Amino acid sequence: MSNLFGTDPADSKITVAMISDSLDAVGLRDQVLERRLTGVQPGRRAIGIARTARFSPSEIVDPEKPYDDAIDFIDSAQPGDLIVVATNESNISAFWGELFSAAALGQGAVGMITDGNVRDVDKIVALDFPAFARSHRPIDFKGRMRLEVSQQPVSLGGVNIDPGDLVAVDDDGCVVVPAQSVPEVLEIARNRAKAESTVLTELLEGSTLREVWTRHGIL
Repeated sequence: MSNLFGTDPADSKITVAMISDSLDAVGLRDQVLERRLTGVQPGRRAIGIARTARFSPSEIVDPEKPYDDAIDFIDSAQPGDLIVVATNESNISAFWGELFSAAALGQGAVGMITDGNVRDVDKIVALDFPAFARSHRPIDFKGRMRLEVSQQPVSLGGVNIDPGDLVAVDDDGCVVVPAQSVPEVLEIARNRAKAESTVLTELLEGSTLREVWTRHGIL
């Protein structure tokens, strides 16, 4: 991850919208999740390497080891991972909370997205952990859902996500960059971030949209 993101000063300016535009530029036009996930804390951003899990309905539970699969999944996270929890937009339970956030943070994960629910919202905010979800619900998944697979391809919001893909999420939405396209897309996004700073300055100084478009080809 460190070789792909974070080494250029422009990286701190890169937004999901810029990455989406950069994907368009290389012909990948369907990489933005259809549903905008909501951050537990407005104004946060996360970008990292997808670590994937898929939950499915199940009433079967080992009373002595009810969370073993989820524990192993989170404890195996690597620095720079962004946790991706696919649930087929289930509303049965929550799939993430305070302690999962703390454990992921301790392993170096940079954030989490899910098309299901989270809980312990105020506590996740207190941990300063970027978590984005469809909604909130306080119900535990134990005896209702199970972690079916991990580190396998999953689908969220109409977009396929493979382990190792780059995932970026902010208040605008969530975008997925296929692993093989990451270097090219990030380079375009970095150049766009640098150019947009110039365009913004010129607009504030009185240049018209037509003038900056003619000079830079960016809007």
